[in-house]
Amino acid sequence: MSLIRERTQQLFKPYVGLPKEVYIIVIARVINAMGIFVFPFLTLILTTKIGLSKAEAGLWISLSGFLYAPASMIGGKLADTIGRKKIIITFDILAALGYLACSFVEPSMNMVYLIIISATMMGVSDPAHNALIADLTNPKNRDGAFSLSYLGFNTGFAIAALLGGVLFENYLQVMFLGDALTALIATILLLFFVPETLDKSKEEVLDEERSLEKREEGSIFKVLLSRPILLYFSLIAFGYNFVYAQWGFLLPLHTEHNYMNEGAALYGKMAAFNGGIVILLTPVLTSLFTNHKNIRKIVYGGVLYVLGFGMLGFISTKTAFFTSVFIFTMGEILVTVSFMPFIANHTPASHRGRMNSILPIIMGFGFVLGPLGMGNLLRIITIPTAWQFIGIFMTVFTLLMLLLEKVDERNHQDIALKEQDTDTALVNEG
Repeated sequence: MSLIRERTQQLFKPYVGLPKEVYIIVIARVINAMGIFVFPFLTLILTTKIGLSKAEAGLWISLSGFLYAPASMIGGKLADTIGRKKIIITFDILAALGYLACSFVEPSMNMVYLIIISATMMGVSDPAHNALIADLTNPKNRDGAFSLSYLGFNTGFAIAALLGGVLFENYLQVMFLGDALTALIATILLLFFVPETLDKSKEEVLDEERSLEKREEGSIFKVLLSRPILLYFSLIAFGYNFVYAQWGFLLPLHTEHNYMNEGAALYGKMAAFNGGIVILLTPVLTSLFTNHKNIRKIVYGGVLYVLGFGMLGFISTKTAFFTSVFIFTMGEILVTVSFMPFIANHTPASHRGRMNSILPIIMGFGFVLGPLGMGNLLRIITIPTAWQFIGIFMTVFTLLMLLLEKVDERNHQDIALKEQDTDTALVNEG
């Protein structure tokens, strides 16, 4: 019994002792995610409900992604100047109102426009969400905080995906209504129970171990040029996201192609399965890999993406679909809980909002171009061939991330040597 208790404590150790505000954020994410009915079924809403072609659906989804770029840049700048909380409250409410409006219109291009507007509003607030968690944490508890936030989101998402599969055929308006109401409730929680953290980021005193987080003067572009590893990282992460975007684009098309008229329900079950795996295995994988660097965990995640997505190019039975989801979801866990801590640990506190806008834009173009590129590629190749292409593509970007790990190690060694030389010089002067 004591052994079981010890193992359980070890499993949840990364989540214990976090700032209370982080737990509030996690509760809000659970509630918000419980109502995310629209996003997992967006491809099917555009094709089967509104009547767009696969290529047109990919175009509109990609357009939404392109609008995310300027929205995120504006949001990052506002988060670093006006405040994280103000931006979150304002633009998350606007996004919720957009989905609320969708519940009162029939499936049409007007619905498409409202969805895009709502997604753009969320793009403005996204950098502030990540900056908020970064402000509240440090490198020792940051992995646990982002991991718990991710776990909370997927706890709610598993419920939403399962309900969404049931509601999709006959209750589309209810899906939009649920999405809007849960977003509003989550925003209210943040409004009353999470304080503004912008002043904290300005006043915080950082030791030498967090030298990369020390505040700097100048524009975000100046900071990026002085830290090119962040730029390289985001470009490689682009490839990861291009592949993961097929979970929301190519996979539902594949299920509908193989199982006509039951593809949406099957995809909903897989999405729920995905959420269930995240709930069960995020604490396990976080604990097992706690001593591994973030970038190494991302490399392992890339290997799992290669296996999970690539296998669908050779076998696509229902069993294969769920096996694929199991494999790439483990990769998703390792990648997702490591992306933002890596960025936060390499970003000056003065530029967290802007860095959490610029880099996700570059990384996010993978999500943008994933549906667009694959939608056009499907005009000339079959779905199985597309999955084989994805497997090869992902292998290349996994190897690039492994190479970047070596660069990061060398950079840290250089910083340590410079600090050692500085300390020696000070001692000699004394």
